[in-house]
Amino acid sequence: MERKHHYSVAVVWTGNTGQGTRNYNGYERAHEIRSGQKPVVPGSSDPAFRGDPTRYNPEELFVAALSSCHMLWYLHLCADAGIVVVSYEDHAEGTMIEPAEGGRFTNVTLHPTVKVADSPERADGLHKRAHELCFLARSVNFPVEHQPITEKA
Repeated sequence: MERKHHYSVAVVWTGNTGQGTRNYNGYERAHEIRSGQKPVVPGSSDPAFRGDPTRYNPEELFVAALSSCHMLWYLHLCADAGIVVVSYEDHAEGTMIEPAEGGRFTNVTLHPTVKVADSPERADGLHKRAHELCFLARSVNFPVEHQPITEKA
């Protein structure tokens, strides 16, 4: 049976410096991402596009979403397999190209470092299955690669 899930967020521009978008250089790219009672996420554009480097940009959030989705599936699979994960940290990286007309991601590489109570080989093998199940990785039109390091704690 197919189930549908709906996700709703509000993106509110907070960068009006008093003149709106009268000219390209005259407004800030500051915005907030809101959803229900959750903490507000401060957003901006990438500094290359006149953004605030102290705020998250959409490209970082996109890479983080792919990383989080993979991690959550991986932890689920480990729990089902009886593998005890004691720590998980990923330093994910994405590459975007910007030809003359807009930009697009060409790849994202996940670099999870996982510590397990035992069976690092079995745990390492579950990354492939996590990738196959990740809703977000299945929805993008570029490769999401994995370079995991799995160690015994």
